Amino acid sequence: VQLQASGGGLVQAGRSLRLRCVASVSTFGNRALGWYRQAPGRQRELVAIFRSDGSARYGDSVKGRFTISRDNGKNEVYLQMYSLKSEDTAVYYCYLDDGLHNYWGQGTLVTVSS
Repeated sequence: VQLQASGGGLVQAGRSLRLRCVASVSTFGNRALGWYRQAPGRQRELVAIFRSDGSARYGDSVKGRFTISRDNGKNEVYLQMYSLKSEDTAVYYCYLDDGLHNYWGQGTLVTVSS
């Protein structure tokens, strides 16, 4: 399984950015699918994921600002980020749990300048 994330970059605080992850397998029916992030010197944390029932779960720090979506026909998952803050600066990883294994993408760096 390969997860290819893209869309990261340098953005000013308050602006928006959209991340995209393309999976080499179907994004339908997985145990979990979504995004985590890791800032320098910090542990990897949940950003947003789809659970097996299709519902979305968000990390507390991004609730109301980020939106996860997907296109199962394209095997893609997206993360729309609004009102970005400097503390959102991190490497964002695409994640997939097919119920047997956990898979991680290579990450895409988001840098928010204040």
